Amino acid sequence: MKFFFRLNIWLIFLIGGNAYAQKIKIACIGNSVTAGYLLKNPEKESYPAQLQQLLGDKYLVSNFGHSGATLLKKGHNPFYKTREFINALDFHADIAIVHLGLNDTDPRNWPNYKNDFEADYAWLIDTLRQDNPEIKIYICKLTPIFSGHPRFKSGTRDWYQQIQDKIPLIAKANEAQLIDLNAPLNHHPNLFADNLHPDVVGTGIIAKTVYEHITGDFGGFTLDPIFTNNMVLQRDQPIAIYGTANANDKVEISFNQIKKEVITNQFGKWKVQLPAMKFGGPYQLKISTQYQSITLKNILIGDVWLCSGQSNMAFPLKSSATAKATLSHLNKNLPIRLLKFNTLAETDHTSWDSVTLAKINQLDYFSGRWDTLSENSGAQFSAIAYYFGEKLNKEVHIPIGLIQMAVGGSTLESWIDRETMEQDNLMVDMLDNWRKSDFIQPWVRERAAMNLKNATNPKQRHPYEPTYNFEAGISKLTSFPIKGAIWYQGESNAHNPELFSHEFPLMVKSWRKKWGFDFPFYYVQLSSIDRPSWSFFRDVQGKLQSLIPNSGMAVSSDLGDSLNVHPTQKKQVGERLALLALKNTYHKNIVATGPIPLKATQNKSTIIITFSNTVALSFGDNPQLLGFEIVTNKGNRLAVKATIFKNEVHLNIPQNLKVVKILYAWQPFTKANLVNEAKLPASTFCMPLNQSNEI
Repeated sequence: MKFFFRLNIWLIFLIGGNAYAQKIKIACIGNSVTAGYLLKNPEKESYPAQLQQLLGDKYLVSNFGHSGATLLKKGHNPFYKTREFINALDFHADIAIVHLGLNDTDPRNWPNYKNDFEADYAWLIDTLRQDNPEIKIYICKLTPIFSGHPRFKSGTRDWYQQIQDKIPLIAKANEAQLIDLNAPLNHHPNLFADNLHPDVVGTGIIAKTVYEHITGDFGGFTLDPIFTNNMVLQRDQPIAIYGTANANDKVEISFNQIKKEVITNQFGKWKVQLPAMKFGGPYQLKISTQYQSITLKNILIGDVWLCSGQSNMAFPLKSSATAKATLSHLNKNLPIRLLKFNTLAETDHTSWDSVTLAKINQLDYFSGRWDTLSENSGAQFSAIAYYFGEKLNKEVHIPIGLIQMAVGGSTLESWIDRETMEQDNLMVDMLDNWRKSDFIQPWVRERAAMNLKNATNPKQRHPYEPTYNFEAGISKLTSFPIKGAIWYQGESNAHNPELFSHEFPLMVKSWRKKWGFDFPFYYVQLSSIDRPSWSFFRDVQGKLQSLIPNSGMAVSSDLGDSLNVHPTQKKQVGERLALLALKNTYHKNIVATGPIPLKATQNKSTIIITFSNTVALSFGDNPQLLGFEIVTNKGNRLAVKATIFKNEVHLNIPQNLKVVKILYAWQPFTKANLVNEAKLPASTFCMPLNQSNEI
C-alpha cells in the first residue's frame, strides 16, 4: 500500500507543475520475447508497443529487447554486452521492466554459471539505479516454455523452474517489484507456435499485465464467479471470499455477524479469510468497496462435493431409469444446492465454428451459477451426483452443495494439471502431440478431429486435450473449500489400463495438493459392456483403491448394458458412492462395499474362496451363482460351477487340470451376481491360486 501511494505521488509530481509535458519513460529490457521475435510487425505487435498503446501519450515506452540475450554475464550472449543495454542506460528511464532468464536455461549457461544468477541480476538492477536512483524497477517471472521445446526434458524443464524460484527472492533482496508473466500465460500453449515465443495475442497479455502493475488498474472490483446467490460454503473449514480489484482498494466483508476488511495486494488480488463455521443458514454475504456493494442471499453452510468425470457423471437425472418417480415427488425444500457447470459446446459428432473455437482457446468453456433444488434444475443435473447428495442429506441432515463439472468423452489426461504432466517422463510427451499420440484412445482423437475440422491454429485447444479441463475448469475451483470429490470416468482410457493405473493416482494426488489437503475421493468402477478391454480395466480400478489413501470405489458392473455405454440405473450408483462417504467420511457404522476376496485355496477338486466384508454371501434372486472362471497353467479359461457353502465360494474343478488363478466378472459384459447381505456386488477380480489377493 505504501509503495503504491509513493508511486502515485511520484507520478503526479512528474506529470504536474513544470514537468507536466515530460513523458514518463519506460524501458522494456529483455530477450526475444521482449523484442517481438516471430511477430509479423514487432514495431506494433511486441509487448512494449502494445504497452505504449495502453498507457497513452503521457508515457514513452522503448523496446530494449535483444534476441538470445542471457541475464548471466558469463552466458553465451550476455545482455550487458549488447547495444540494447547501452541504449537502455542512455534512455534514462523512470521505470524499467526486466524480463530475462529464458536463454539462461541453455545447457551452455545454467549448468556452468547458475550460482552467478542472483549476483548478476543484482548487478543489473544496481547499474540501472546508478543512472537514476529514483528509477522504479520491476523484474518478471518468466513467460512459459512449453513441453514441445526441443530441450525441455533434457534440462530446460528443471533449469527453468530453478530460475523461476529465484526471481521472487531476487526481487525482495533488491527492493524491486515483481510481475508474474507466467501465471496469465501458462494455460495458453496455443499462443506459442514454437513453444517459447508468444504470438500477438500473447504479447497483448504481457502488455496488459505490465500495464496493470504500473498503473494499479486491474479492471476494478470483481468477485470470483463461484460466489453467487444460493451457494453452499464448506463447514468446519476457514471460509475464503476472494476476487480482484484495483491497487489499494479496500474490500469489506460482512457474513454471519462477522465483519472483516482487506486491501488489494500488488497483483490486484484480494482475499478475506473468515473463520470455520458450523452448518446452518440461510445467510447473506455483503461485499463492499468504496465504489459498490454486492449482497448475496440464501447462502448455506454445509458440505460441498465436487462431482466430475465424463459422460456417465454428466448423465442427467431426467434421463435416468428412476427420473419420473424422483422428479414427480421431488422435495424442493431439501437443503441441496446445485452448481452445474455447463459446457460451451458438446463434444458430439459436429465441427465447431470459429467463434466456438476462439472461446475454447480462451478457456471460456465452463459456466454456471448455484441454484436451488427444483424440478428443472434437478432434471438437468447429474443423476449420480443428485442421488449421492440426496442420500447424504437424508443420513447426516446437513446442507449439501454439489458442483458438477464433467465432459462427455473426456480423457483422464484432460483433468490433470500441466505441472504434473510436465514433470512425469511418461505423460509429458502427450502434451504437444496428443492428437497423434497412441497413448490417447483412437476414438478420442477421431472425435476431436471432427470438432476441430475448421480450426486454423495447429495448436487449437479441445476439452479432450491433456490439461484442458483442469485449466479451463478445475483450476478455478481449487481456492474454494470442498468436503471431497466423486468421480466417474475411464471409458475414454479403457484401451490402456496400465497407463491409467499410472495416471489416476497422480491426478488424485495433484488435486489434493492444489486444494491443500487429502480430501476423500470416491470413484465408480466402469460398468459392464461388450468391449474387450473393460474387464482388465475394472480390475485395475479395483486395485487402485489400495494405492490411493482415503479413497473408495463403487461397483457398477451389475448395472451395465451390453450395447450402451450409458446405462440408465444411476440411482444405485449414486447411492453406492454415498455409502462410501457415509462410512469412511461421516463414520457411520454401515456396510459400504460388496464382498472382498481374500484367498483362494484348492482342496482336491474344489477351490475355496474366502471373502471379507460379508456376513452372508448370496446371489440375490438368481437361481445360481454366476461369473466365476478358472485359468489353467496352459492359459485356458473355463467357466466353472460355483456354490456358496458356509459363507465361502466353492468352485468345482474338472480333474487333471492345473489351475493357476481365478477370475470373477471377467467377461466385458458380465452377469456375475455375488453380493453380500447389503445386496452390494463384488468387484471384478483376478486372484492367483494359493496366494492372498492383491486387491
